[in-house]
Amino acid sequence: MTEMVYGAIPVRDSEPVLPKWWRTVDKWSLSCILMLFGVGILLGLAASVPLAERNGLPNFHYVQRQLFFGGMAMGVMLITSMMSPQMVRRLAILGFFAAFVALAMLPVLGTDFGKGAVRWYSLGFASVQPSEFLKPMFVIASAWLMAASMELGGPPGKMYSFVLMVAIVFMLAMQPDFGQASLVLFGWGVMWFVGGAPMALLLGLAGLVVVGGMFAYNNSDHFARRIDGFLAADVDPNTQLGYATNAIREGGFFGVGVGEGQVKWSLPDAHTDFIIAVAAEEYGLVMVLAIILLYAIVVVRSFIRLMRERDPFIRFAGTGLAAMFGVQAMINMGVAVRLLPAKGMTLPFVSYGGSSLIAGGLAVGMLLAFTRSRPQGEIDDILRARVR
Repeated sequence: MTEMVYGAIPVRDSEPVLPKWWRTVDKWSLSCILMLFGVGILLGLAASVPLAERNGLPNFHYVQRQLFFGGMAMGVMLITSMMSPQMVRRLAILGFFAAFVALAMLPVLGTDFGKGAVRWYSLGFASVQPSEFLKPMFVIASAWLMAASMELGGPPGKMYSFVLMVAIVFMLAMQPDFGQASLVLFGWGVMWFVGGAPMALLLGLAGLVVVGGMFAYNNSDHFARRIDGFLAADVDPNTQLGYATNAIREGGFFGVGVGEGQVKWSLPDAHTDFIIAVAAEEYGLVMVLAIILLYAIVVVRSFIRLMRERDPFIRFAGTGLAAMFGVQAMINMGVAVRLLPAKGMTLPFVSYGGSSLIAGGLAVGMLLAFTRSRPQGEIDDILRARVR
């Protein structure tokens, strides 16, 4: 408990891996992730039963699958968090090339499962969404390039990362998957900002995003329908947003009771994109605020620990991963309460989904590896030394 309050204690390099990991890992963030996964299982017990009945499957079929994939995700997270930043970088670079090729081949080999967007590879027993794995790999690759550009005689890494970002955003927009495209763009923008990008360039990038949005609205029926639905004065009560809005209203402060919610019988995506509506209806505002607090603790503690980090690669990569993690949660919940247009994005570790759970475990494992305590001075010590 003392270490959770006052921070981890730097340890000797000769210490065994597990004790060293336990002493240096951010236990608050680790605990919050485990609690989020537990909340996901709890909500899945209610949200996935109607879907299983509609598909003629055992009542807890999707819960069992979530436990299976979630167990894999937790294992991946723990193993990755024990790695050194150098090992994480090497594996992520290799994974980035594999995920990039998989994303590029989706129009040829992928499937849409009748949802109108080609985002998955069907493996028969399961499906894989390459974009989920590409996001954390891209953050690491971009951080590596940006850090290299800061060295004397280094390559133009920021320009290379920009080209990669544009290529990935373009491929995601063609699926279409504007939610993941915006998430990749945001994560890269945060790293670019931390790397000292001029404000004029950031404003120019924001302008390009606006122009791209207008182009997508005029040329993509899928995008236009979602924007029109978001801007409409009234919500059709028979749409997903209508059902979710009514469920949140009915839940009130303490909810209607465990298992008593009705939205799960109406929403086809109650166990994935709109899982927060199930939480709000059955457990009320109290549960929603608790979920928001868990995400906030992970993001804020990660940023605080990264502020002490000397290595620019670790700062860039950790900041990008933490920002992307927090914003994905904000987007999912923002859609449910109609603060944002529908995006089709899962709530990390809470929503059902094999690819999102395992990729999320990988991303948070990398973040925990980057935020582990290391024997080094504070970054402001370096700045004060330079002033002297």
